[in-house]
Amino acid sequence: MKIVVLDGYTENPGDLSWKELESLGELTVYDRTLAEHVAERIKEADAIFVNKCLITKEIIAASPKLKYIGVLATGYNVVDVEAAKSFGVTVTNIPAYGTQAVAQFAIALLLEICGHVGHHSQAVAQGRWTSCPDWCFWDYPLIELAGKTIGIIGFGRIGMAVGRIAKALDMEVLAADPNPCSAGREIAGYVETDEIFSKSDVISLHCPLFPDTQGIICSGSIAKMKDGVIIINNSRGQLINEQDLADALNSGKVYAAGLDVVSAEPIAANNPLLSARNCLITPHISWASKESRTRLMNVAVENLRKFIAGTPQNVV
Repeated sequence: MKIVVLDGYTENPGDLSWKELESLGELTVYDRTLAEHVAERIKEADAIFVNKCLITKEIIAASPKLKYIGVLATGYNVVDVEAAKSFGVTVTNIPAYGTQAVAQFAIALLLEICGHVGHHSQAVAQGRWTSCPDWCFWDYPLIELAGKTIGIIGFGRIGMAVGRIAKALDMEVLAADPNPCSAGREIAGYVETDEIFSKSDVISLHCPLFPDTQGIICSGSIAKMKDGVIIINNSRGQLINEQDLADALNSGKVYAAGLDVVSAEPIAANNPLLSARNCLITPHISWASKESRTRLMNVAVENLRKFIAGTPQNVV
């Protein structure tokens, strides 16, 4: 079996091993693949793995030996799944590998906004404490989360993991989700999305990107929010109308935003959030702890192993 990994660098920049995948066939790993090179690189492959490379109907049609596409992520919108089915190609994904890492990162964004730890550490290194006339100083309001309300939009695995941490911080947790469950009720009070907007001091987004969630944070929803709300998003960049959020940050309606995703990645130089007040942006790294990537690698190998054995798992 010929196996090709088209864009393996982000999954494994060198601190993991492809050895287990190599044991399943003749393996070729490319760190990155430009769109114009995809078809050529997989034309002889029986199985491929992709993260962000687009696998279109035309590419699948031009790959007569292809029987398996493994997506090295949970989201699989990079693959034309219907076309793959029509050509008899199995598509799998990696569910739930990054739940704890993503939840931890969402709270890390929130805590950085509340304490500005990085900023104040840098200020000390620059000598500002040494020359300070007082025994302490701070450049931003320092925010205590206990007693405040966090509203979580999307209360699946990650949303609930964030809720548990927030609850441990003594926050009141509200959740909006189309599928309430008993496990969720142990963590949060389920409410409608408009109630999230009106009652929350912090709003954290953990919902999938669907037509009804695209741009869920926009001028209309922001107008319903408390003055000084904090918004966290490490789910999908397209959940936010970025110009509307930038305007709200600059006006002070939204106190701060912590974002690990934006609408187009890498971020465009003219993205309005880059110059917005109190906007913390990280480069889509919530998922990328070594522990999380190790789980991803293990499931990717097991997905292909199960496919070879005739008992495929995690099929989309």
